[in-house]
Amino acid sequence: MTTTGSAQIGQLQRAIATVIRGKDEAIQFALIALLARGHLLIEDVPGVGKTTLAQALAHSFHCSFQRIQFTSDMLPSDVIGISVYNQIDQHFEFKPGPIFSNIVLADEINRTTPKTQSALLEAMNEAQVTADSRTYPLPQPFMVLATQNPVEHHGTYPLPESQLDRFLLRIRMGYPSRESEKEILRSHANPHTGASVAAVLEAADVLAMQQAVERVRVEESLLDYALELVERTRNTERLALGVSPRGSLMLQRAAQAHAFIAGRDYCLPDDFKQLILPVFAHRVVVNTRYATTQNKGSQAEAILNEIIEATRVPI
Repeated sequence: MTTTGSAQIGQLQRAIATVIRGKDEAIQFALIALLARGHLLIEDVPGVGKTTLAQALAHSFHCSFQRIQFTSDMLPSDVIGISVYNQIDQHFEFKPGPIFSNIVLADEINRTTPKTQSALLEAMNEAQVTADSRTYPLPQPFMVLATQNPVEHHGTYPLPESQLDRFLLRIRMGYPSRESEKEILRSHANPHTGASVAAVLEAADVLAMQQAVERVRVEESLLDYALELVERTRNTERLALGVSPRGSLMLQRAAQAHAFIAGRDYCLPDDFKQLILPVFAHRVVVNTRYATTQNKGSQAEAILNEIIEATRVPI
């Protein structure tokens, strides 16, 4: 990793930290998703800063940004766009929707119906949108930051497995520490939002870092370690659905981004180990025969932790 890359990462972290207090890990995960060309799902209760983190990341570099507030009556065309008949030219013109932005904040994504959620699938997987038999590329870099409240809350629709699999990481913000929350209260008279973050980089800088992340070296032993973990999720009876091949690729990309942020051009076992839960937990489904009253997400993490402990880490 170059000195320039290290400085740029530091600039982004400091810019976002001006409005997100005491959440260094959440900021790091957001940057990992951005640098790995992935998408981020932030799941937690209302009021802990999910939307603020998404806005802060979007405003930390010069790019196009759109916020989509998902509701139960939203249609797919409200996301990807619609064809409108031009009476002067006498033909249909495609009017792009808010998905045509570098950073898209899908706020409370689980408050809309599965039909509208599915409008994001092609965009998140292939960075393109198909409408009226025509394919339109999305601007680069492209990233979806989605927020959602836990599915136990009223008026929400659980995201299907195909949608969850498109997200590189799923994280939780958690409540701030006592000191961080005190700092928030002190600054309440002059509140900050993610939109108040000053842009410190250009979109071209982010693209250059994404390309550098792809060149981070991954040894064969680390690939074998990742695949061993994946196979164990597929072979255990406690999981009805194991990690997909896309999940394997996402873990490698996330590990490369983690190493890049740490200032290295090679991966270590810890780069993989620290990201297994945020990359894998939302991709697996607990077998109903082994399900308990415990939160399904927490139960999936517990099973994954057992798999991690049982798998030998390469030296």
